[in-house]
Amino acid sequence: MFLVSSLLAGILFGVSTYLILQGSFVRILFGFILIANAANLVFLAMIGDPRGRAAPVLAANEGLPMTDPLPQALILTAIVIGFAVSAYFLFLLYRIFLDWKTTDAVDLFKKSKPTDV
Repeated sequence: MFLVSSLLAGILFGVSTYLILQGSFVRILFGFILIANAANLVFLAMIGDPRGRAAPVLAANEGLPMTDPLPQALILTAIVIGFAVSAYFLFLLYRIFLDWKTTDAVDLFKKSKPTDV
């Protein structure tokens, strides 16, 4: 299972890197969402297999090793932060489209007016 998770995370990192390097802001947004999910998957894969371990809140399973709840809490926090940053990027993309009528970075820089220094 660790091998499958590692391969999936590697594919997600590769696809997200490809999308982030594109010229369209929509693809950059999707690349950011994918890279956040890939990082969460890598962190989840590093935790290890929880089978054979007891929950840390149960006192009945005192002979079994306990699972560490900290990685799950960190992943949950990363999901919330990733969603908030994605919503912020989506709002910025919306404002760029309303102001400049394009979502392409090349067109955006062509339309920008040079400043007099």
